[in-house]
Amino acid sequence: MTTVEILEKLIAFETVSADSNMALINFVSDILRDAGVEVQIIPDRTAAKANLYATIGPTDVGGVMLSGHSDVVPVAGQNWTKPAFELIHENDRYFGRGTTDMKGFLASSLAMALRAAKLDLKTPLHLAISYDEEIGCIGVRSLIDMLDAAPIRPRFCIVGEPTSMGVATGHKGKLAARATCRGLEAHSALAPTGLNAIHLAAEFIGALRDIQAELAENGNQDEDYDVSYTTIHAGKISGGVALNIVPNQCTIDFEIRNLACDDASEILDQIQNAANVIVADMDHPSAGIEIEVFNTYPGLDTPQGSAVVDFVKSLTGANGTMKVAFGTEAGLFDQRLGVPCVVCGPGSMTQGHKPDEFIEADQLRACDAALDVLLARLVMGI
Repeated sequence: MTTVEILEKLIAFETVSADSNMALINFVSDILRDAGVEVQIIPDRTAAKANLYATIGPTDVGGVMLSGHSDVVPVAGQNWTKPAFELIHENDRYFGRGTTDMKGFLASSLAMALRAAKLDLKTPLHLAISYDEEIGCIGVRSLIDMLDAAPIRPRFCIVGEPTSMGVATGHKGKLAARATCRGLEAHSALAPTGLNAIHLAAEFIGALRDIQAELAENGNQDEDYDVSYTTIHAGKISGGVALNIVPNQCTIDFEIRNLACDDASEILDQIQNAANVIVADMDHPSAGIEIEVFNTYPGLDTPQGSAVVDFVKSLTGANGTMKVAFGTEAGLFDQRLGVPCVVCGPGSMTQGHKPDEFIEADQLRACDAALDVLLARLVMGI
């Protein structure tokens, strides 16, 4: 099967993160097993979703792992002019949800894997397909647990998120948390007799902004990023039930997007300390701010002169490197397994997550060409 033929199949699977990805995983498993490839499926606790891991070639040494996610973001509420889950070819572009992020890379990787299965590889090829990446790199963690317990780990990893085939050596980490501000309800006509949790939340958001300003002014800087410093962002706030009731609770969902050299937990400690000061200043027995972390993943900062960077640059012909704003599983592979990683894949994230998402045909061809070079290297041995 060609890359485009496989992509057509992959796009037809409506693998929005909230839904099952098993139809896609079973399809991939079937075509690989039909080619003689040994496949491991790692299901979640519900058996509605799963990761897939496969190795082609020798099993006693580590090889090159191509990693991608099967899930896509929703299309609901977006104004699509083309069928979202049908591959449409127009003007040398392929349209459909996930074409860029990131089923284009998966299709190219699978087409290359089917070719590899017919050859005698001296260095193995590993394929890793995960679920629930779009909601915080959730699913890949059980695949990492499996690799952590395995006797052999991959030598290198290429995460195929869209970089227009540029070689990205870094991305920021993320910590997502919820602050619950507690007050005391009262009739709004007697507001001073209660404690307004929304007002408490406003003070907390002010503290987030102060810490953000300090990071921007005096924190670490990495000019390879569009935003060169660690950021703090309040993205959702919810509180109050009626205008004439002083609210007793308000929640703020916020996140830290940290440079790999910054420790998100240390920044969270600063935020907690600021929250404690706010509560103490209120001098009210009902006052409280509780912070709960609900997702985190590490950043990536692969050294410029490392072997994986030079190796992937030799596949693509790239001269330089870049860093990307979005997170990937690369930081987890690096931190948990010690597997050197870069991010490199077809398409541009400027097309991702949008209605009428597309990938340029020449991007798929560029990815196929780079993976052909990789296949030749695996045959010779690296």
